Amino acid sequence: MLLLFPPLSQLASQTRLPLPFPVKAKVKLKVVSEADAFPSFLPKEVHRIKDPFARNLAMRIHRLPVSVRFSENPIMSSCVKPSMQNTANPVVLLHGFDSSCLEWRYTYPLLEEAGFETWAVDILGWGFSDLEKLPSCDVVSKRDHFYQFWKSHIKKAMILVGPSLGSAVAIDFAVNYPEAVEKLVLIDASVYAEGTGNLATLPRAAAYAGVYVLKSIPLRLYANYLSFTSLTFSTSLDWTNIGRLHCLLPWWEDATVDFMTSGGYNVASQIEKR
Repeated sequence: MLLLFPPLSQLASQTRLPLPFPVKAKVKLKVVSEADAFPSFLPKEVHRIKDPFARNLAMRIHRLPVSVRFSENPIMSSCVKPSMQNTANPVVLLHGFDSSCLEWRYTYPLLEEAGFETWAVDILGWGFSDLEKLPSCDVVSKRDHFYQFWKSHIKKAMILVGPSLGSAVAIDFAVNYPEAVEKLVLIDASVYAEGTGNLATLPRAAAYAGVYVLKSIPLRLYANYLSFTSLTFSTSLDWTNIGRLHCLLPWWEDATVDFMTSGGYNVASQIEKR
């Protein structure tokens, strides 16, 4: 089953997204105490974040071991684990290009309050996983890593949600591992681009210069301005800091360049298979 939703930029920052499955519980947002500690592996800049929903979710980020064939040691992989488990299909939230599980800071509490077993998983190469011994971060590696994560920790066919490039990740995964996916939910799906295009042939020095710009505050502020025209400057700056927090990990540039030069996702021909 495939469901499509409009771009996130068309939704208000705290809009309750329509759910493609029945909701029985009354939904309300709940923020944990500010006294709770952030995980030590997050960049220290997390303490500057003001958004209570982002702070709440950041405090719940864990790293779980995932053994993969392309790494000698298990990769300590970042995610937000569910506060409850049941026999129903879990909802698993991926994120978009160069993002993290914090992308779901407003939606995650709604799903939990509605009674769903909910995971938010960082795609290999982005988010807050430990990549000190940098593994390959191409499409095959991302797929294999997510499968091993699912096999080790989720273990049930899932309702897989992917926004933007996360839709391509979700389609690629579902085609290769159909037993792991009960339903696909795609939001503002970016699935018809032919990989990273000419970026794959850039000299590495140029690629590194590009990712340096990608994580810059001015560029991300401008992106927020284009998507959310009614934001105050202070809120836009805070959201910028949330969106680039994972970029402050020391291996982010290497992982992003590795993905760019690998060719990226090209899933248009796979869509009809799902």
